[in-house]
Amino acid sequence: MAENDITTPLLSSSDHLIITVESTSSTNQQSRQPNPFAFIGCGPVPEPPEPSTVDPFRNNTPRMEGVYEWVKVVACLPLAVVRLVLFVLCLGVGFVATKIALLGWKDNKNPMPKWRTRIMWVTRMCARVILFSFGYQWIKRRGRPAPREIAPIIVSNHVSYIEPIFYFYELFATIVASESHDSLPFVGTIVRAMQVIYVDRFSASSRKQVVQEIKRRASCDRFPRVLLFPEGTTTNGRNLISFQLGAFIAGYPIQPVIVRYPHVHFDQSWGHISVTMLMLRMLTQFHNFFEVEYLPVISPLDDKETAEHFCERTARAIATAMNGVQTRHSYGDLMLYTKAQESKKENPSNYMVEMASVESLFHIRSLEAVGFLDKFLAMNPDPSGRVQYDGFLRVLRLKDCPLSQKVFAFIDVKKSGAITFRQFLYRSAHVMTQPGFNQACEVAFAECGGAVKPYIIEQQLQYFIQHAIPGWKENEVHELFELFDNDNDGRINKDEFLSCLRRNPLLIAIFTPHQQHKECRPNGVIEIL
Repeated sequence: MAENDITTPLLSSSDHLIITVESTSSTNQQSRQPNPFAFIGCGPVPEPPEPSTVDPFRNNTPRMEGVYEWVKVVACLPLAVVRLVLFVLCLGVGFVATKIALLGWKDNKNPMPKWRTRIMWVTRMCARVILFSFGYQWIKRRGRPAPREIAPIIVSNHVSYIEPIFYFYELFATIVASESHDSLPFVGTIVRAMQVIYVDRFSASSRKQVVQEIKRRASCDRFPRVLLFPEGTTTNGRNLISFQLGAFIAGYPIQPVIVRYPHVHFDQSWGHISVTMLMLRMLTQFHNFFEVEYLPVISPLDDKETAEHFCERTARAIATAMNGVQTRHSYGDLMLYTKAQESKKENPSNYMVEMASVESLFHIRSLEAVGFLDKFLAMNPDPSGRVQYDGFLRVLRLKDCPLSQKVFAFIDVKKSGAITFRQFLYRSAHVMTQPGFNQACEVAFAECGGAVKPYIIEQQLQYFIQHAIPGWKENEVHELFELFDNDNDGRINKDEFLSCLRRNPLLIAIFTPHQQHKECRPNGVIEIL
């Protein structure tokens, strides 16, 4: 050693150094796992909030329980038959009157002529009798509707299918509704007479057109007032869910209205029960209680007030009057619940994520969230809604390797060994919405062979994967190839490749540029040559 100077290498070319890394626990080892998505600029992931203990869609009496309720239902069956006949009769009379009112009228973009609206009074009276047939012999009202010239827009919470019938009778208002209502037998014709504003909730252009139409009708006193249910779906009426902004962008004064359904034995909310069961239960009650409260008109503070702030003030006024709270759930949560229910999961509420928060953070659509839930449900979650590592690998067509462990640890921030749908959605959406994600997908397609031809064949994907991540077998790469090859033609074109990565954004970690994917051996030894 004395003969060596400062420029002499400490190790000769024949030397072999083995460093043993002590690991106290697998948990500590996982906590030091590097971020497998750092190459697309993925920083710290927003921590998912704790699941809400509130289910705003839950019906308190989904089934008939108790001797009293069963005796009452059986005793009221003859009454239900009479009520049903009355309902059908009134619906038929209202339908005929509406057809007469609409006869020869083609200009439905302008206000309905007065003589036609007078004929519609027959239909409105039929609507009141229909409410009577459903057990609403009297309706308790608090406050009064403001004149149309003062408050051209009304917003209300939405609990059941009863409110649209009531508002049609009480106000003959123009409603904003989905296009599916137009195809309903008999009801579709009556809805058209209300000059309904149709909206496709999943189309941004449709929502924009609806806002313009709301402005146009609110500015003209000859149109009826515009009625909106800003929650976008029905709830159980005990709390509010997030509001859509359509009613508030127009910038006109709004009168909030609250509906309540006081009950003891039968919850009338259209929650997680079918409309047939809900109608049967309504028809077999002595009386159903219904209350309507008109709140003071709320006007925009000034021209500079944003629609978001106007919406927030209105929602706060309604929640305060209801003595409830507003959650961050939305119609997207009901879609997630329904999907989990269709998959026969024990507690579908576990899969609601308060979609309003998710949309605000990651700007993803509810349909995309449902797609992620499809993927998660395929992983076979346990009764508590958690997925184990094996199920995660199976559905994403990954093999157990250091990279897969890092991807799973990226989701499993609590290092519990299992992940929830909320964690899976937050991490997947965070990766997918990174600025570098789309470019990384383009580069990955090119590096797998798409730069030479407009498609990738299995041998090219196999070469890339086995070179980047040693240890993958041919059959394992074949399973991954099948995930990308949607049409099973033996080729992955660019659209298939990009759409697959958008449905499975966590897979982008496989295509890390210049990734060596060499890690510690299982015994904690790093070998340096």
